[in-house]
Amino acid sequence: MATFDFKKHQKELYSPPAEFTVVEVPPMVFLALDGAGDPNSSADYVSAVGALYAASYAVKFHSKRELDRDYVVAPLEGLWWSDAALDFAGLDKSQWRWTMLIRQPDWVPADGIRSLLAQTAAKKKAPLIETLRVETIDEGLCVQVMHVGPYDHEAPTIARLHGEFIPQNGLRETGKHHEIYLADPRRSAPDKLRTVLRQPVERVG
Repeated sequence: MATFDFKKHQKELYSPPAEFTVVEVPPMVFLALDGAGDPNSSADYVSAVGALYAASYAVKFHSKRELDRDYVVAPLEGLWWSDAALDFAGLDKSQWRWTMLIRQPDWVPADGIRSLLAQTAAKKKAPLIETLRVETIDEGLCVQVMHVGPYDHEAPTIARLHGEFIPQNGLRETGKHHEIYLADPRRSAPDKLRTVLRQPVERVG
């Protein structure tokens, strides 16, 4: 059985260069959970990420066992914003709001995923899993770049993305700041972390 890998199947979306590029992102299905606060200290953030991974592996094992289709669980992703200001990267992290995401295969029906959430929540005695939602996100035109290094060092690149590249190329923002985490911070040195920084946009005029 061949193992499908989103990152290899759509390299242009998961392996951008370390310079800004414009891409068209198709609709994708995710498991999602919302929250707020500093991801470095928020217990809600830790619980949300744990629930997403537990549910995503339940979907993976179901797909392999029942549908004869195996795949690599997709990387953790996050949408980030703040109600206090547009420049969330410069704010105290306690003011951040987030939606954490893990992509799901489109060959598993949404109703099937929801049923698995209920089963997994009961089995693991983790009710948070059942609160996850299945959401299709259609970002369309986006600007993205690969950031290599600690998460706390992203701010200058984000500032150039929003303050220079987007306006200088006849674009304007249309959605939330999006990040895709390609390395496990528990296993990778901070200077080796790889993060896709992505911003949905539209052309002006």
